Amino acid sequence: MTDQVSSPRGVERIISGQAVMDGAGVKINRVLTQPLQRRLDPFLMLDNFGSDQANDYIAGFPSHPHRGFETVTYMLEGRMRHKDSAGNEGLLTNGGVQWMTAGRGVIHSEMPEQEEGVMEGFQLWLNLPAKDKMRAPWYRDFNGADVPAFTTADGVEVKVIAGSSHGVAGAVQREVTEPIYLDIHLPAGASFSQALPEGHNAFIFTYRGEVNVGDKAVASGRMAILANTAGADGVTVHAEQASRLILVAGQPLNEPIAQYGPFVMNTQAEIFAAVEDFRAGKLGEEAHV
Repeated sequence: MTDQVSSPRGVERIISGQAVMDGAGVKINRVLTQPLQRRLDPFLMLDNFGSDQANDYIAGFPSHPHRGFETVTYMLEGRMRHKDSAGNEGLLTNGGVQWMTAGRGVIHSEMPEQEEGVMEGFQLWLNLPAKDKMRAPWYRDFNGADVPAFTTADGVEVKVIAGSSHGVAGAVQREVTEPIYLDIHLPAGASFSQALPEGHNAFIFTYRGEVNVGDKAVASGRMAILANTAGADGVTVHAEQASRLILVAGQPLNEPIAQYGPFVMNTQAEIFAAVEDFRAGKLGEEAHV
């Protein structure tokens, strides 16, 4: 697939997100909420966290379980240490990515390793197909310098976290959900186009400045769900001012979604089994945090 876009998608709607607290009291803007899971299948959640006030993040995310999906944490700025029951440990720093496949079960913690300064980033939840929900857990850390990147002739800087863009393969590839995850920095007056498969659900989230998709402005702190227009072959964004955004797209699974907190399965019976396994100490039994 080339990244020439002749029939770009427009904006279906703009989402503001919800202010929530998670973990041990971390302030978060939950942009992709549960009511949007069907519309943005295979994505289950997107959290944007960002503060220079230590009290907003210092308590972190103590040990908690996951089953049935993948978590992708992208740290724009700050230091966060991951430990999990499969024996993995890693330190996320500026520009780093942590990709964790919970599969049949992981218990992990994500704790700040800083007492002051800015902590800012995203956590995206990517669903697993039914056939993979009980697979073995998987984990990988990428330092900022290890995430593939390129710069266009217009001076647009693009980090390719997943999928591919303009011939550059991302850090992670997934066969079934085929996710595309880009961090895009546009200088003032620049445009950027990205090809998208027609079947993919897609959205952008602006986190600096303001970008335009067609005639729709997407301000900082807002998500734009991109329309699934028949025949559309991608998206084009333009910035009058220096701006930054993430672009996320994926192939929908079109499977039932049953969620209970940190467990996402296909049926209520599977959710019940996950809760029982957790209570019995059988979830994440590969090792212990």
